[in-house]
Amino acid sequence: MGTDAPRTRRTGWAKFLVGALVTVLVLGVAAVGFGWWTVHRSFPIESGRISVAGLDGSVTVYRDDAGIPQLVAETDHDLLFAQGYVHAQDRFWEMDFRRHVTAGRVAELFGESQVATDAFIRTLDWRGVAEQEFEMLDDQSRALYEAYADGVNAYLSERSGVELSLEYGVLALQNPGYEPERWTPVDSIAWLKAMAWDLRSNLGDEIDRALLLASGLTPDQVAQLHPAFPWSAKPTIVGGPAPAAPAGLDVRAVDGGSTPSEAGSVAPAANEETAGVLGDLAARLDALPQLLGPEGGDLGSNSWVVSGALTDTGMPLLANDPHLGPAMPSIWVQMGLHCAELSPLCTFDVAGFGFSGLPGIIIGHNERIAWGFTNLAPDVADLYLERVSEDSYELDGELVPLTTREEVIEVAGGDPVTVTVRSTARGPIVTDIGSDFAAVAEGNASTADGTEEPVEGAAEPKLEVSLQWTALQPGRTPQAVFAMNRAEGWDEFRAAAERFEVPSQNVVYADVDGNIGYQAPGRIPVRSAGDGTVPLPGWTSENGWTGTVPYDELPSVLNPERGYIVTANNAVEEDGPMLTRDWDLGYRAEGIERRLGDLIAAGEPITAEDMSEIQFDTRDANAEAFLPVIAELELDGDAERGARLLADWDASADVDSAQAAYFAVFWRNLLDGMFGGLPESTRPVGGDRWFSVLGTLLGQPEDAWWSDRASGATGRDAVLAAALDAAWVEASDLMGDDPGAWRWGSLHTLSLTNQTFGESGIGPIEWLFNRGPYEAGGGSAIVNANGWDATLGYEVNWVPSMRMVVDLDDFDDSTWVNLTGASGHAFHPHYDDQAELWQAGETREWPFSTRAVRRAATDALVLQPGR
Repeated sequence: MGTDAPRTRRTGWAKFLVGALVTVLVLGVAAVGFGWWTVHRSFPIESGRISVAGLDGSVTVYRDDAGIPQLVAETDHDLLFAQGYVHAQDRFWEMDFRRHVTAGRVAELFGESQVATDAFIRTLDWRGVAEQEFEMLDDQSRALYEAYADGVNAYLSERSGVELSLEYGVLALQNPGYEPERWTPVDSIAWLKAMAWDLRSNLGDEIDRALLLASGLTPDQVAQLHPAFPWSAKPTIVGGPAPAAPAGLDVRAVDGGSTPSEAGSVAPAANEETAGVLGDLAARLDALPQLLGPEGGDLGSNSWVVSGALTDTGMPLLANDPHLGPAMPSIWVQMGLHCAELSPLCTFDVAGFGFSGLPGIIIGHNERIAWGFTNLAPDVADLYLERVSEDSYELDGELVPLTTREEVIEVAGGDPVTVTVRSTARGPIVTDIGSDFAAVAEGNASTADGTEEPVEGAAEPKLEVSLQWTALQPGRTPQAVFAMNRAEGWDEFRAAAERFEVPSQNVVYADVDGNIGYQAPGRIPVRSAGDGTVPLPGWTSENGWTGTVPYDELPSVLNPERGYIVTANNAVEEDGPMLTRDWDLGYRAEGIERRLGDLIAAGEPITAEDMSEIQFDTRDANAEAFLPVIAELELDGDAERGARLLADWDASADVDSAQAAYFAVFWRNLLDGMFGGLPESTRPVGGDRWFSVLGTLLGQPEDAWWSDRASGATGRDAVLAAALDAAWVEASDLMGDDPGAWRWGSLHTLSLTNQTFGESGIGPIEWLFNRGPYEAGGGSAIVNANGWDATLGYEVNWVPSMRMVVDLDDFDDSTWVNLTGASGHAFHPHYDDQAELWQAGETREWPFSTRAVRRAATDALVLQPGR
């Protein structure tokens, strides 16, 4: 649940909390018993009985020793009502913050610094689309969303302020008048728009290519830096493992992507004016909230399913670990939704991972089937360069009126701000929104392609950018979640998946009848011109979308002959419909298939423990490509010392590995030395794309890219030597002069940061809400995908946000772990109690049957009908 694009930087939400007064207040609160009492006021009641108005019957909430709730009810209404109530118990601040983001109302919480963010999200109108999707719901789904909202509001009626969450006490220091509104079904549905935005696939690549062209690179050079998927060298999802390479063939140079994009009409982006517009847009996207994590190749996932013919139990096993941005608390909530008895009035018996604020379970299993998600990452968003003259835009030689609407942004501590949103027929204008945005380049837009003049008599046009995106049209995803949760077999599941239109996902499947399967759902555009890799002129109707790929033409497979299916954001199949040009390049998929293949070749049945071990695999394919080349170099000094250190390394990026630490420093120095002169937002962050770029260049030692801007070295061997030398110096500065004491984990640390107050810049506040750092192994484009951004440093920016293995032989033998814990309340025992398990690659038992849930329970809370 990626493509490799320029990573975004984390942004702070609470910069308004500055000044000595606030610091003194927080220090005082933290220093006295009153502060501890304040913290505990928000902890939920987890045992006993509570009367709750709105319930028709009693619901029992069982919690195990990790505080994970399993709900048992007699009706769907009461089950979803209780889910809303329990989500609010554990995570209401998170829910409240998210709905402000998705509605473009963050400035209401944090003041004028968030006006620009709100203006952009109002421009995309996530909330408006969610309102339309609510109106499209069938009666049954509508009733479930309403029941969930009623449960949230029942909890809100019992508590306020710091009784809801400690964050409200901190917020009150600057925004004392704020009170949460009642929850609505639209608040839940709007979260799906945030999911879609963060998983929007290749929009960053589209801008990146345009900026590289505008910087003076040729189309061939840009294609070198954006390699195509290596069809003959890496596995595809439906096609299976890559063919074995002939003896002596260096697969690093096969299908390396040196062929220019089919969208050869890239000239519209290749000039100074469009570079200014697109660079401004890139900076704006960088500043937007990332609720799932920064965009990029490590924002992906692993998921695979193995047939019972290959397992120790004779039944399928299914594994999933979505790679998202780390957050405190984790993006996921673990939960079980169980009907005491399945009937027409009570239709759920499901458990897994979901999102606070959203009813149902997103990833998990019910009593008959299991499923996992990874991001399919099709190209579902396109940018168009528009010639805008006052209140019109040019199309086919004529001026067409822009559609406009006004949005009023309320601002904590300030006056409201009115923003005018302008749209073409394709979508909204996403540049030059509001006074808080930098002005885009001025000038004659006719230079955008150099071939035609703007409409005669029009006011001098200004170059703008519009966005066409599938998520801006209402769809059926809000219904799909419930349908998946209730599906009892492959046909029902495929029918449910058809409704999961945005964001498009790879879905792996298994059932208790022994079937395994794969389905790619989603609303994916068909283009009249180009392939979506670069922005195109919007002033001609020859560019645009003509429809979407029919569902029955999307890739699907049931019970493949090889006995397993692996999805890791890699390409699905070479001969199917065109979904994107910007696939993940298959290093993680290759790593998983290698491990599975080794077990199969050895004749060893695959166990659930094997599946968990594979999730924690730290093999670095990038290092494997470099090590033999480095070993053959003639070196001296620090570079020679570095090569000696690497000589006996098995290329595993383990947390305690000195070699992994040194190689990471070498890799970062190499990328910066060779490509640090590119435009800032296009510089390499590492990951699968740059693995492929450099892996191909290793076989081309005299290529012009082999040039180190710091040392002046040219040619592959000299540039590698310079990077090895610089890395030894930097590694010694960072970790000391004794390489025997170097550890990858000392550089590669994970900080669990609260998405709001965790980046306030005020130490005592950050101490309240943040946890870590935790040392981590793995890395970018590694199966244990603790990714890092080479433009920033070595700290972890993307993680396996949860891990699960589902055993179809006995669901009670399944395992799971969350990144942090079940609770969103700072200092609650379950705020971060799963983090160390996650760090060590361990998982927890996952009870599912009624007997197992009751046996594992340490607390039971009965919600009973009240007035």
